[in-house]
Amino acid sequence: MERRLLGNSTLAISPVGLGAWAIGGSDWRLGWGPQPDGASMATIRRALDRGINWIDTAAVYGLGRSETIIARTLRDVPVADRPYIFTKGSLVWDELGNVSCSFRRASIRRQAEASLRRLGVDAIDLYQIDLPCKLSPWQCEGGSLEEAWGTLADLQREGKVRFLGLAHAGAAQLSRLRHIAPVTSLQTSYSLLHRDPEASVLPYCRHHGIGVLASSPMASGLLTGTMTPDRLRRLPHNDWRRESLAFQEAALVTAPRFVERLRLVGAARGAMPGAVAVAWTLHHGAVTAAVAGARRPDQIDEVAAAMSLQLTADEIDDLSFAEVTVRRR
Repeated sequence: MERRLLGNSTLAISPVGLGAWAIGGSDWRLGWGPQPDGASMATIRRALDRGINWIDTAAVYGLGRSETIIARTLRDVPVADRPYIFTKGSLVWDELGNVSCSFRRASIRRQAEASLRRLGVDAIDLYQIDLPCKLSPWQCEGGSLEEAWGTLADLQREGKVRFLGLAHAGAAQLSRLRHIAPVTSLQTSYSLLHRDPEASVLPYCRHHGIGVLASSPMASGLLTGTMTPDRLRRLPHNDWRRESLAFQEAALVTAPRFVERLRLVGAARGAMPGAVAVAWTLHHGAVTAAVAGARRPDQIDEVAAAMSLQLTADEIDDLSFAEVTVRRR
């Protein structure tokens, strides 16, 4: 099984990691609808069976639920066989489930130590500061990004965090922080439907040796070929995608044209559209690995197939040209 070093770290990771956003369930603002714990645990086990050796989560996913389920699942896994755990902080919540963002030193320390307790580990392999992305309605209420990063550097020196990363940051922010403490990785949304990182973020990371974790490589389901307007209408009321105007617009107009190309490439390889979409993100020289979400064991089989799917230059060009064609229509 191929392993890739992540940035300046000693973490040798599989080309695809399990994204644990959806297994957090529905009990928060950006939930994915009801999610049985049994299905989540079976999904994690299947990921390990298929050679995936890292899980990416966040404290806020399900307001702590995602981290807790990961810990429950891994209790029965021998220590030598356990995956790396990557988690994220900055988003906090109150007793009513109201989410806000804080970069304050005391808050970041509390968040990291709470994640350590929920995950049941002595050290977090990669702790990432999560900048609120376009999907989220939250603005940071206190502290600075530099204050948060300096706190992580302290936690790293104390042995509570092994390596430090960022999520949803830009090149300017990376430049500011890497002078305080080394940046191991950047997690950024990157797919055929979202290629903005190619302009500056990916080149910056490649130049400075910062690992890139490409999140949402299947565009939250839009590039799997299973998302239709009818399915969108039937999503649970507490699935964030149901109320996302951008998601609905893309699903109804743009995504099916990409899926058509993905299906054609996959048909010749015996691969599903989602696997081809993930493999496409991995072709970029700056991308270390992709974060692929799953909530059922059968979905793992599709995303894991991307790890051994080597697209040809012609296939990559064909899929990339599809993006230009769609934009011109």
